[in-house]
Amino acid sequence: MSHRADEFRRRMARRKKNRQSEEEQVSRQTSLYVSDEEKYGSYSFPTYEANPIEEKNNKPNHPLFRADLFIFKILFSACLILLTAIAFKGNSPVFQEVRSSVTYALEEEFQFAIVAKWYREQFGNPTALFNQTDQKTEKSEKVTNELAVPASGRITESFKDNGQGIIVETNSPVVKPMNEGTVSEVAEKPDTGLTIMIKHADGTKSWYGDLDEVNVSLYDYVEKDQALGKIKINENKKGLYYFAIEQGNNFIDPIQVISFD
Repeated sequence: MSHRADEFRRRMARRKKNRQSEEEQVSRQTSLYVSDEEKYGSYSFPTYEANPIEEKNNKPNHPLFRADLFIFKILFSACLILLTAIAFKGNSPVFQEVRSSVTYALEEEFQFAIVAKWYREQFGNPTALFNQTDQKTEKSEKVTNELAVPASGRITESFKDNGQGIIVETNSPVVKPMNEGTVSEVAEKPDTGLTIMIKHADGTKSWYGDLDEVNVSLYDYVEKDQALGKIKINENKKGLYYFAIEQGNNFIDPIQVISFD
């Protein structure tokens, strides 16, 4: 009996040893596919290794900033300035065209009206996103090239009298632009008082003076039916305003293109 008992104990010990060996093998195979979070219940945060420049200066670089590109832009700008200086200082005829182009770009007035009109034709009114009703109304209206009367009335001083513009007597409280355009000047003039100058898409300029109040600001884009400013009305409910049209470098007679009757 003792011999059988010893044999039984040896078999049980071998089975236990084999079972432990199998469990350890399964555990090693499973651990290859289990992450640290599943094994220990914690999260391993990603690490960031600084580059040598960051370690040296102890300052991280901005992700959108590239030092090599920034240096290239500076060098390129310096080369442009140097070439421009050489072109203006040199007496060679080769640089004449360069000097003319640079001078034109710096001295020529930016065509705000042309750009504004092109933008409106291509993309519509910039404020259309905020006012859908105005956008639908604007699309339904027909665009005309006819010039509008700033304020109808009687001409008291003709173009022949001053060679630049006319003086109109009107009972209208406001003056409107003859055509759409961009406000290029708002100033107090010695001859025409408070004056507004509008530059139109075709390069023509229109002047509105002797105003009592201005309702627009510099670089505003104005429509035909928009009030530019108020006219000073007297006790007889009449007021005077100055109006002129400049085409190129010359003034033209407004009554040749607009009827004030």
